[in-house]
Amino acid sequence: MNILAIKPLAKTVDFDTNMMWVELIDGRKLGVPLAYFPRLLHATPQQLQDYEMSGGGAGLHWEELDEDLSVEHLLLGMGDNTNLAEHLHLAA
Repeated sequence: MNILAIKPLAKTVDFDTNMMWVELIDGRKLGVPLAYFPRLLHATPQQLQDYEMSGGGAGLHWEELDEDLSVEHLLLGMGDNTNLAEHLHLAA
C-alpha cells in the first residue's frame, strides 16, 4: 500500500554544500543530505547540475554519475542502499 496520496513530482533540483533541494510541483521543498548519496556527495558542481528528470519529475538521473533517484523514495527517507546491499551480501 502506498502511503502517499499524490505521486510526488519534482519541478527543480538545486544543491548547496551539503544538501540537495528538490522543489515539488505542489510547492513543497524537500531537503536531502548529500551524505545519503555518496556519488552525489563526491560529485563536482557541474556534475550535480547535469541531471535529467524522468517520468514527468518522478525520477532524477545523473548519467555520468550512474545515479538514479525516485522522488517518492526521497520523501520516504530512503538513501543509497548500494553499500547496505553489498554489506548484506558479504555477511551472508
